[in-house]
Amino acid sequence: MKIGMVTDSLGHLSQDEMLRAAAELGLSHVEFGCGNWSSAPHIDLKGLLASGDARRNFLAKVADHGLAISALNASGNPLHPGQSGADHQACADATLELAGLLNIDRVVMMSGLPGGPGDSWPNWITVAWPPFCSQILEYQWNEVAIPWWKQRVKNAREHGVSRLCIEFHGGQLVYNVPSFWRLREAVGETVGVNFDPSHLLWMGADPLACIHELGEAIYHVHAKDTFVNARQTALSSRLETLHPVSSRERAWNYVTLGYGQDEQWWKQFCYHLRQVGYDDVLSIEHEDVVLARDEGMRKSVALLERCLADAPSDYRLPDIG
Repeated sequence: MKIGMVTDSLGHLSQDEMLRAAAELGLSHVEFGCGNWSSAPHIDLKGLLASGDARRNFLAKVADHGLAISALNASGNPLHPGQSGADHQACADATLELAGLLNIDRVVMMSGLPGGPGDSWPNWITVAWPPFCSQILEYQWNEVAIPWWKQRVKNAREHGVSRLCIEFHGGQLVYNVPSFWRLREAVGETVGVNFDPSHLLWMGADPLACIHELGEAIYHVHAKDTFVNARQTALSSRLETLHPVSSRERAWNYVTLGYGQDEQWWKQFCYHLRQVGYDDVLSIEHEDVVLARDEGMRKSVALLERCLADAPSDYRLPDIG
């Protein structure tokens, strides 16, 4: 496997500074945020769509630093019932078009979250009762999400994008393994997973078990960690609404790799991915509000370097015949 990063992890740097830092960290890949919930500090989506010269210069600059692009990222909520949803859909579609023009076959997205019939805001349904909850959920899936994703699959194929990588996240329609399978069964295998263990950790799932359930449906991986505050969760559960800057009082926080799960856990994480056939990029996403970004990235890269195998297995069963 190879180590990369979500370029927003060093969002305080210019494009040139970020690429230089990525090369100095020894990374092989970068994943560019293109808008929506990213401020897209390192990519000019409209400019690249408009100019073949701009695209060639962009790719050359990345390659000149010894880097490749693992994916483009358009994470947001294109199913929002208001203007925000229309804006996020436009960015997602533009990102699919740009990915095709750059010969990048992976785009990372989130599933989006609709409202209920007539709602002005998204509505995340996480319980089966009261009875209206299941009615809202069926509307969200059958009337909004599935038709929308069928069209995105069509758009992706038209642009030569073969893998739409859905990231599980709270506040999204697809947030766990069963909800992912529901979407994939409805729209096909163009849709796979951008596997980010940090969200599963705070929601109480087991990422290692999820790896084996998802198997070849894992199309891309984010390396991000979560620290769960056992004392606080005992009082408040893991349903957390405090702002991340209140990290001391929160039930959980995103942290630098190794500060939530220990190194042994991350070794198992990498090993389990290899077991199901994933031998691709681990894209570090730094969202630690305590450690500085430069320091957090250095520590995360160092941990992954200790966890990864450098060569494929050469084990063979002994010949006992």
